[in-house]
Amino acid sequence: MGPKPTLPSSGDLYRSRLDQILDQRHELYRLAVLIDWRRFDHEFGRFYRPLGRPAKPTRLMVGLSYLQHTFNLSDEAVVQRWIENPYYQWFCGCEYFQHELPCDPSSLTRWRKRLGPEGLEKLLAATIQAGLESGAVRPSSLERISVDTTVQPKAITHPTDAKLYLKALQALVRQAKRHGLELRQAHTHLAKRAAVQVGRYAHARQMRRMRRELKRLKTYLGRVYRDVARKVASDEVLSRRFAPLLGLVERLLTQERTSKNKLYSLHAPEVVCIAKGKAHRPYEFGSKVALAVTNREGFVLASKSLEGNPYDGHTLNTTMDQVVAMTDVEPSRIYVDQGYRGHDYAKTDRVFITRQRRGLTPTIKRELRRRSAIEPMIGHMKADGRLGRNHLLGAAGDAINALLVAAGHNLRLILTWLRLFIAWLMAALMGSSAQSDTFPEPWNPIAA
Repeated sequence: MGPKPTLPSSGDLYRSRLDQILDQRHELYRLAVLIDWRRFDHEFGRFYRPLGRPAKPTRLMVGLSYLQHTFNLSDEAVVQRWIENPYYQWFCGCEYFQHELPCDPSSLTRWRKRLGPEGLEKLLAATIQAGLESGAVRPSSLERISVDTTVQPKAITHPTDAKLYLKALQALVRQAKRHGLELRQAHTHLAKRAAVQVGRYAHARQMRRMRRELKRLKTYLGRVYRDVARKVASDEVLSRRFAPLLGLVERLLTQERTSKNKLYSLHAPEVVCIAKGKAHRPYEFGSKVALAVTNREGFVLASKSLEGNPYDGHTLNTTMDQVVAMTDVEPSRIYVDQGYRGHDYAKTDRVFITRQRRGLTPTIKRELRRRSAIEPMIGHMKADGRLGRNHLLGAAGDAINALLVAAGHNLRLILTWLRLFIAWLMAALMGSSAQSDTFPEPWNPIAA
């Protein structure tokens, strides 16, 4: 069933409303006015069924998602902080101060899964519209953008062969016990001891002994894998239940050092290894994200999670499609780095690459030098947002996290703009009042 409207209860009759208590000059108070909340009711109505218990208000769920990624909070932290902060409650549509949890933290997870990446694109588009209405971004800035790619690391441990072999063996044994399969030998204690020895020998630089223990660990995994595969082959129901795990283990056993599309995590098989040329971090394990920001303000216009490890130049056309879908404006100048040479965007005259010399006006040269400003923007999204470590599951979780991180970054820029605007306005008012107190009023001939 769709969200039910929030109606004041009889106990709120003698309570003070939040708009009578809060400071209306606060940036969160003003931001709540800039966002078109009715748009979400119209857009997300198709995700709800007419039967069942009424869902939580759409503004509440959207507001919690905005606050979570604006202030880099977890699902549990944003719900707990919502009780303590009246500005959070006003931002989420409450008229009176609440003393109970707005929802269970797991409701945010289910709500994200229900909407998916396509539905959450509306949240990013709403922040762009709010930025235009607040003045944080100019309409002309939508035509001049900078594009770059980065890595969104996944919440996995650093993958090694010993870790993967041991975890796969333990997962097979655990699932076999859950379904009542009696294995010939589990090898769990021997495998754990072999994994410990691999780490010790690697630390002591005794590589021959390390490879011997690693080979023994792989042998244990192969024995358990073949034993489980034989016992579930005759049962169709068990075959379907064990098929995903057996497929991952087979992929793990057959991959070599030079293999492509390697498996780096059992619970996140979509993770890829990406090298971005960083000295302090040669390899990162996660997904590649394409970002498009305005060249002047650094406002995010597109955030696209990409499957695999595609060449940067082959992602430009996809990024531009999302920019047009978010803003309804086709950029006239696109600034990229040299990783986009040989790109797939049809309108090549609009793409300007770093170190390009021909066909540049002084304005384009200045904007091309400013292309590097996208790098600290990405750093802020990783440090201040949730792009530095993605905890959402699957490829859909990668796309959802990338969109919400971009929306949170835009909201932080809008809040900063509103905070500075209010400070400037107060300073102007204080200056005018001080000037009126210092100098006498001008002579009025009518009053005289």
